[in-house]
Amino acid sequence: MSPAPPPGSVRPGGRTARTRARVLAAVSAELAENGYDALTVDAVAARSGVHRTTVYRRWRDVGGLLTDLLDATTADDWQPADTGSLRGDLAALNREVQAALTERPSVAAAVIAASFRSAENARALRRMWQDRYARCGVIVDRAVERGELPPDVDARALLVAATAPLYHELVLLGTPPDPGLPDRAAESAVLAASAGAFTRS
Repeated sequence: MSPAPPPGSVRPGGRTARTRARVLAAVSAELAENGYDALTVDAVAARSGVHRTTVYRRWRDVGGLLTDLLDATTADDWQPADTGSLRGDLAALNREVQAALTERPSVAAAVIAASFRSAENARALRRMWQDRYARCGVIVDRAVERGELPPDVDARALLVAATAPLYHELVLLGTPPDPGLPDRAAESAVLAASAGAFTRS
């Protein structure tokens, strides 16, 4: 459920789509190499090979580029892993989150930081989160089908509880990555769910 969109995540569909894919791949690469503060439209244009006039006309500024980068995640084919158990699925999801947040520089951290500086980026980040939580709902659906969870569990509450420790430690506190944290956070969420913590009242 990482907010970091992979380069080339936009589906092909003609010259306009190819141009967009090249530009967004360049945005992602610039963020990964240089971080948010160094991101410029000119740097993206140079890396992508798309004329700067075209980039400025379509995306206007860095905020427009980041918004489109986030919106492009709704067109990718990412799905959470199916490990055969709720605990395994949540741990796998958490390992993906930790990997995204511990890149140096982290694209995920950069887009989260950008959301605090721009209302446009904040709205785009919320749209991305809504999409990711919706896709991750299958983790809970599978657990219900296996009899691991009751059918009235609040999927989003459970997913937030499972992933929140990663964001708290790595983004808010800036602590070094702990290889055991993804599994511990998943286990804690599973135990809480088993105790009825996320059952809709």
